[in-house]
Amino acid sequence: MKITLIGAGSTIFAKSIISDCLSFPEMKDMTICLYDINKDRLDTSEKMMHKLNEAWKANATIIATMDPREAFDGADYAVNMIQVGGYEPCTVTDFEIPKKYGLRQTIADTLGIGGIFRTLRTLPVMLDYCKIMEEVCPDVYLLNYVNPMAMITMGILKGTKIKTVGLCHSVQGSWHHLAKALGVDPKDVNYVCAGINHQSFYLKFEDKGKDLYPAIFDKYYNDFPKEWESDRVRLELMTRLGYYITESSEHNSEYCPWFIKPGKEYLIDEYNIPLDEYPRRCVNQIADWDKMKIDLENGVGFENPKKTLEYGSDIIHALNTGETVVINGNVLNKGIIDNLPYDCCVEVPCVIDRNGIMPVKIGNLPEQCAALNRTNVNVQILTVKAVLENDKNALYQAAMMDPHTAQVLSVKEIYSLVDDMLKAHEPHGCIPLFK
Repeated sequence: MKITLIGAGSTIFAKSIISDCLSFPEMKDMTICLYDINKDRLDTSEKMMHKLNEAWKANATIIATMDPREAFDGADYAVNMIQVGGYEPCTVTDFEIPKKYGLRQTIADTLGIGGIFRTLRTLPVMLDYCKIMEEVCPDVYLLNYVNPMAMITMGILKGTKIKTVGLCHSVQGSWHHLAKALGVDPKDVNYVCAGINHQSFYLKFEDKGKDLYPAIFDKYYNDFPKEWESDRVRLELMTRLGYYITESSEHNSEYCPWFIKPGKEYLIDEYNIPLDEYPRRCVNQIADWDKMKIDLENGVGFENPKKTLEYGSDIIHALNTGETVVINGNVLNKGIIDNLPYDCCVEVPCVIDRNGIMPVKIGNLPEQCAALNRTNVNVQILTVKAVLENDKNALYQAAMMDPHTAQVLSVKEIYSLVDDMLKAHEPHGCIPLFK
């Protein structure tokens, strides 16, 4: 078995994915191919992988390369974890230029102007990689962890022949977060969660078959726990829509038109909205990298490694052994959720075994949940169209339809902002479109 990590210089995440894989006895002899365009980060990941191999007492073969054709040749699985353009210049651009127009963001990697432009940078690169995969490993399974999850996954599935599923942390992370606040053992919780990435809804949330929603609402109104202070946006959405949503408040605050509003700055404090949160994280991670790099290369803290909650290794294990697993994955909506657009990207339960990745039919979402999803899906479909068809008009239209952008800016301002963003990216060559 050969697993290729695309963007293996994302060393910490690479560690999680491969450590999880090595936790399975059947996968201890696999080949791990590390691919990146940054040699320094690639070297660190290679050294780290050898330490991880030792920690699990495994016998994996580790290869590092900067040649994508070599990386993909014969791969059974590929894991995508790239970031095109990095913190500087591209993430800074995604925040600073909209800010000049009075458009504030928190994370800017999934929707909005930041999410749209991250797609313009990332999807063309992935389409090029997929062309190589179609030649040298056409049967590969691609596990996409890169945001904007819905747009990148949709673009790959519509624009290539590569079998792909999009994976996120938010379903399993939010399930544990909510269970902990209720004082319930997550192992006893069963749930059904469906919608779109970062905006899926727990349609059922039970403890040994007992509905937990009455306890959730009781906590909210009568015994508000401290750990919910940073969760006020999605709790507000829950009280209005009736269902708890998967992604954090810092994300959801910029997917809707109700929370970051010029002239109503008091909402930022009321809902604990961390404006410019992602740049702050990037700056802190960059500042800490030198020490982290040394620790990773030397295997510090690798003693007694434990499996994480990430889905990636479970999927690979199920496809390889036939042992069934159920995860929440991002796939094309081919009649899975009836009241969302056909062929958009939905996040739904998927059954996985040797037969492949099989999404579970959901039917209709509660109409209010589908209505919120559709406001985001509009942007996703138009952005993917802009890339796949090299259609600049679709880019403008995607920005026009974005809920947060539209409630802050006029149509002319949105067009001007898009033009300024394209101009700012041009010197770096990160957007190979609309020439």
